[in-house]
Amino acid sequence: MSPFRSSTGLPDNIAAALCYFFPFIGAIVFLALEKRSRFVLFHSLQSLIAFGALMVAHVLSGFIPFLGPVVAALLSLLGFAIWLLMIYHALGGRWFKLPWAGQIAESQLRQL
Repeated sequence: MSPFRSSTGLPDNIAAALCYFFPFIGAIVFLALEKRSRFVLFHSLQSLIAFGALMVAHVLSGFIPFLGPVVAALLSLLGFAIWLLMIYHALGGRWFKLPWAGQIAESQLRQL
């Protein structure tokens, strides 16, 4: 368990994991409520960016004839894998950055 606490009263690692466990709702709630922990803010931003992009890609795959369902199924598997991976790393208290979503989240975090 993390010795650090977010401004919500939860341990940092639990708050960060909740950003992924409830992808949009959790991320938006912690982005709005968190005032102190950059760790939690980073994970909430990364969650919004990564799962937002996956959602857009999933919708766009519906417009691809014939291969659309296959692409959608692969995106669903990818989303589930990312979901599990990010919950694992957040609970472990690690600043694991996804390839492009993590870089965007980190640059946005600098502006906060």
